[in-house]
Amino acid sequence: MTAKSNASSSSSLRRGRKNDPESVQADILAVATREFSEKGLSGARIDEIAEKTRASKRMIYYYFKDKETLYLHTLEAAYQKVRLQEAELQLNHLAPIEALSRLVRFTFCHHAKNPDFIRLVMIENIHHGRYLAQSKLIQSLNAGVIDALTNVYNRGVEEGCFREGLDPRELHWLISALSFFNVSNQHTFSRIFDWKQAAPENQRKLEDHVTDMVMRYVVPDDAAIAKPQIAKPE
Repeated sequence: MTAKSNASSSSSLRRGRKNDPESVQADILAVATREFSEKGLSGARIDEIAEKTRASKRMIYYYFKDKETLYLHTLEAAYQKVRLQEAELQLNHLAPIEALSRLVRFTFCHHAKNPDFIRLVMIENIHHGRYLAQSKLIQSLNAGVIDALTNVYNRGVEEGCFREGLDPRELHWLISALSFFNVSNQHTFSRIFDWKQAAPENQRKLEDHVTDMVMRYVVPDDAAIAKPQIAKPE
């Protein structure tokens, strides 16, 4: 390839970057997610992120100002992804028991398939939630999931299939805790107890167990045994 063609190729690449800034930023965030989840805020390096993207170090600073801002945007993108997928479940169009069961299964499977998200949350807890607290977007997104769960729970209480007196925030905590542990402690638990926790058949069992535990907690005592079997979402 001649020097002229090299220059032309570089020029085209720069124009492509300028004409599609959303794609460039998405690429940066995807790489940053892996880097921050593996190395933490202090260990991740902008130089390494730039090397693995279609962007230069200068361009990363142009879009995200500094490493801490990039980390915050990475957190926001991770939370936005899961909340948007939750919205696609269309829980309001389902009967309360089916809606709650589907939400539990979705949460379990999402966390299992997205270990980077779990690690990011763990890293942010090391920072005592300091960066998350700066984001109005994350606070709004998480308020939305509580609103959706509240709606499902209230409908269930009105129809008599859920017991009264539960706090939707505590219910969300229970669902998250069971699904989170499956990923956060998978390697240590598997080694300590010599159990292939990540094996597909074991993951299916755990998904069923978690769903059953949450449903037995929510339904009235006299209906716990008689509750219908809920088909897994496609």
